Amino acid sequence: MDTESTLAALSALSQSTRLEIFRLLVRYEPDGLPAGDVARHLNVPQNTISAHLATLTRAGLLTSQRDSRLIVYRACLPRLRDLLLFLVRDCCAGSPELCAPLVATLSSCCPSPEARS
Repeated sequence: MDTESTLAALSALSQSTRLEIFRLLVRYEPDGLPAGDVARHLNVPQNTISAHLATLTRAGLLTSQRDSRLIVYRACLPRLRDLLLFLVRDCCAGSPELCAPLVATLSSCCPSPEARS
């Protein structure tokens, strides 16, 4: 990820409704949600949701797929990973113990498949 794409992603997330949309769709991975369900969950008008979904999609944070008459949106987790890695790439300055608390916190929210079984 480069500076321009990072700025586009951060800009898209810097608005409260878009941040709520992204966080909602992360919770609904891997199935995603149709646009209408996103609007209902957040109590936001459909036309407003459409504009926000378009902004997040242009920033690469969401993907969409047509399913019959519905468009299902999903959080793009690889893009989120790339964004987070770009932000913390140089955090350790050669001292990995400085980043250990961050890594532990991120790891605890997404246990490995082996840890879940």
